[in-house]
Amino acid sequence: MENKTKFQSLVVDVEEDHESEKTTVVTAPLLTPYKMGKFNLSHRIVLAPLTRERSFDNLPQPHAILYYSQRASKGGLLIAEATGISDTSLGFPHVPGIWTKEQVEAWKPIVDVVHAKGGIFFCQIWHSGRSSKTDFQPNGQAPISSTDKPISPELRSDATELPSFTPPRRLRTEEIPLVVNDFRIAARKAIEAGFDGVEIHGAHGYLIDQFLKDQVNDRKDKYGGSLENRCRFALEVVEAIVNEIGADRVGIRLSPFTEFNDAKDSNPEELGLYMAKSLNKYGILYCHMVEPRMKMAIEVSKTDLSLVPMRKAFKGTVIVAGGYTRDEGNKAVAENHADLIAYGRLFLANPDLPKRFELDAPLNKYNRNTFYTPDPILGYTDYPFLTNTI
Repeated sequence: MENKTKFQSLVVDVEEDHESEKTTVVTAPLLTPYKMGKFNLSHRIVLAPLTRERSFDNLPQPHAILYYSQRASKGGLLIAEATGISDTSLGFPHVPGIWTKEQVEAWKPIVDVVHAKGGIFFCQIWHSGRSSKTDFQPNGQAPISSTDKPISPELRSDATELPSFTPPRRLRTEEIPLVVNDFRIAARKAIEAGFDGVEIHGAHGYLIDQFLKDQVNDRKDKYGGSLENRCRFALEVVEAIVNEIGADRVGIRLSPFTEFNDAKDSNPEELGLYMAKSLNKYGILYCHMVEPRMKMAIEVSKTDLSLVPMRKAFKGTVIVAGGYTRDEGNKAVAENHADLIAYGRLFLANPDLPKRFELDAPLNKYNRNTFYTPDPILGYTDYPFLTNTI
C-alpha cells in the first residue's frame, strides 16, 4: 500500500491477469490514522471536553463509566470534562475534581474502561477563576482571579442556566506560584488515576484565560501589562506540568478569539501567535485551539479571522474545535488546517460518532436542555447507537 497523498486517498496496487491495475479507495481524511507523539490514533475524531455536571460532591460517579465507555473506540482520543485542580477551582455544581485521593480513586474505573476499549484518555485540568461564586468556594470566600473586576452579568445570555458570578479577589503576586503548584499536583494525580495525559484548560474565560486577555487582566506586576507578562502565568503552568509528568503527556486548550465569560483581548491574533510560538519551547504534545467563529463559545458566527497562523507556528499536534460538521472536519484535515478535529455536541448526542462518520449515517440531534441536567441517564447515556450493541 502506498500513500498517494497524506490525507485524501489510499491507493492500493492490485495485480490481475498479469496486468497492473490501480484501484483508488477513497478514505475520508477524518478516518485516516495519525501518530500523536507516542500515541497511535486510528482516526482523527476527538471527544471534546464537555462539562456534564453529574459528578456529585465533586466525585466522578459510576454512571460516568458507561458514558465514556460509549464514546471510546480503539485508537480514539477522548478528553475528559473540565476537572477542578483545587477547592478554589470550582465554578459550577456537580463537576469532578482531581485534587484528593478519593477523586483519584473514583476516576480509575472510568479510565480503565476507556483503555479496555483501546482508547486514549486525557484529563482536562481546570480552574474557573472569577467564573464562580462564593457558593462554590471554601468558607464562602470570593473567587480568585487575575483581577478584581467581576464578569458583566448581562453577558450571561446562553440560556443554559449557568450561575451568576461573585466579584473576584485579585491574586497577590506571591500567591500565583501556589496556584501553579495546584496545577502541577493535579497533573500528577491525573497520571496516578491512569490518564494518558492532561490538557491544561487555558480557554473560555477561565483562570488562565483571565491572565491572557488584556480586557480582563489589569495587573501592574510581572503578570500583567505586556503580552509577555500576561502569558507568564500560563507558561509557568505549562513548564511546571512538563517538569512533573513529561512534555509528551501535556496539551493545552486556547481560545484567543473567544469572548466567553467576558474575556476579550484587543489583539487576539497577536496573543494566539505568541502563545503558539512560546509553547514550542516546552515541546508539549498538542495545542487544542477554539475557532474564531465560536465568539461566544455557543453558536457559530461569521468571521474572517483564522487559526492558520497559530497552526503554522506551533510544532506539535494541532486539534481544532468549533462547531465542525463531518464535511468541514474532512476538509480541515485534507487542507492541513489541523491534525485532529474535536467534536462536542455531535459526540455527546452520537456516542458512535466515528462509525456514523465512516458510514455517513444520519446523526442524532442533541438536546441542549439536558446538557447540564444532573441526571445519571437522561441526556447522558441514553442517546441511541446505530445498532443495539455498544
